[in-house]
Amino acid sequence: MQVAAQTPTPALTPTVTLNAPAATSITTPAVDALAENPYGLAALWAQGDWVAKTTLLLLLIMSLASWYVLISKLVAQNRMKTQTRAAEQTLANAKNLREGADALSPDSPYHVMMNGVLEDVRMHPSVASQVDLNTWAAQSIERTVGAVQSQSQNGLAVLATVGSTAPFVGLFGTVWGIYNALVKIGASGQASIDKVAGPVGEALIMTAIGLAVAVPAVLGYNWLVRRNKTNMDGVRNFGSNLHTTLLRLAEKTNSPSK
Repeated sequence: MQVAAQTPTPALTPTVTLNAPAATSITTPAVDALAENPYGLAALWAQGDWVAKTTLLLLLIMSLASWYVLISKLVAQNRMKTQTRAAEQTLANAKNLREGADALSPDSPYHVMMNGVLEDVRMHPSVASQVDLNTWAAQSIERTVGAVQSQSQNGLAVLATVGSTAPFVGLFGTVWGIYNALVKIGASGQASIDKVAGPVGEALIMTAIGLAVAVPAVLGYNWLVRRNKTNMDGVRNFGSNLHTTLLRLAEKTNSPSK
């Protein structure tokens, strides 16, 4: 009797599950964005001496002064345009000059002009033998026009000064910064390009700041001067119309009634 050979059952091999290593994220730091810039404006202030800091503060003051003048003069010129339109309408619609003067705002130069003319006309009889009414009134109007023109030019000298001197102030800061940088490089004995380029480039920031201060001042000065000319043309035209109206009313008053 034959016994069938039994095939031996293979032993179960224990299965070992190996965990895959976690994917390691490779992050490259943005050196330009994260690393501190050793040659920036902050470094210039931190490492600069009292001359460099004084130069930076002077440029800051000049910039603030020029922007203050630019904005304040722009507001004043816009107000002058509004007052010119109101004065022209008032002169055209008023029944008499006194009513027109009272209708204008007390802070308007046209209110001052009309009140001054009326006061001079009231005083004219005392000098009528020496000066005729035409010349007397014209002188009164010209005085007011001159005062308005002088007031409209206030502050423009600040813009002209800043525009002409700020680049040289910045250049002075650059020369001083380069001088100090070269002295430090000479003392350290390292004259490689990486040692020279940083401090020199840092000093050149002064020139850039000086130009950034000067350019708006020059452009603002030219713009305000052109707007001033337009406003003063309006003031002179109003003065001419006021002079003509005054003489016409005086002629009606002095002409004998028929």
